[in-house]
Amino acid sequence: MDFLDNLVKTFFDVDSMLTVAPQLLTVGLVNTLVISAASTVIGLVLGMVVAVMGISTSRWLRIPARIYTDLFRGLPAILTILLIGQGFAKFSQSIFGPSPYPLGIIALSLIASAYIGEIFRAGIQSVDKGQLEACRALGMNYGRAMALVVIPQGVRRVLPALVNQFIAIVKDSSLVYFLGLLVSERELFRVGQDAAVNTGNLSPLVLAGIFYLVVTVPLTHLVNYFDQRFRTGRRRPTAPTSGLKEVTELDAVTPLTTGSNT
Repeated sequence: MDFLDNLVKTFFDVDSMLTVAPQLLTVGLVNTLVISAASTVIGLVLGMVVAVMGISTSRWLRIPARIYTDLFRGLPAILTILLIGQGFAKFSQSIFGPSPYPLGIIALSLIASAYIGEIFRAGIQSVDKGQLEACRALGMNYGRAMALVVIPQGVRRVLPALVNQFIAIVKDSSLVYFLGLLVSERELFRVGQDAAVNTGNLSPLVLAGIFYLVVTVPLTHLVNYFDQRFRTGRRRPTAPTSGLKEVTELDAVTPLTTGSNT
């Protein structure tokens, strides 16, 4: 019983959780979502550029895209965040002030764009080449055909993977705390950690983890739903209609066949 009591007091102390809950909700959760959403938007734009460069026939575009992707996918996320957050701190102060918040977003955006670029590239290359050839036959140039036909189809196919990447960004946003955020800029992990240090109890960190789960678990199920839907497509009740059509056509042909025999 003593072990269970200590376990509950260490990880599930209700008073500690209730004390830090307002900060986690109004400061930590808001900043986590802002960092994740901003990094995802920038990452989508840069990722599309990297993907288009990566499938280009020009080596001058394809090779830099490959190097960029290998670099930011190969480095640990925390190393990239520290290099950018600390290496460009003086330059950032003249633009953003003393806050490292924007540098954290930029670092996460560069990491995300490398992964998103590969997702986009795989989606675009999965589109049948006949789509592009048909567009060229209709008089479209390469750029117009890619922008209006090929890329939209490729993006639709990789939506589940993009949502998965957003989930990864939400979790990686906790690494931004290494840059030393201001009190008003702390994300979920930093708020929970500070409260755990002040109280000597891990319950605030557990509550921060619960907040992460509230964001990521529904998104995970959403990914599974979209993935299943894109794989199977909508099931439409076309079989009875086609069957009736075939029967109608058979009835229409039968009298003609009988008449010709007689």
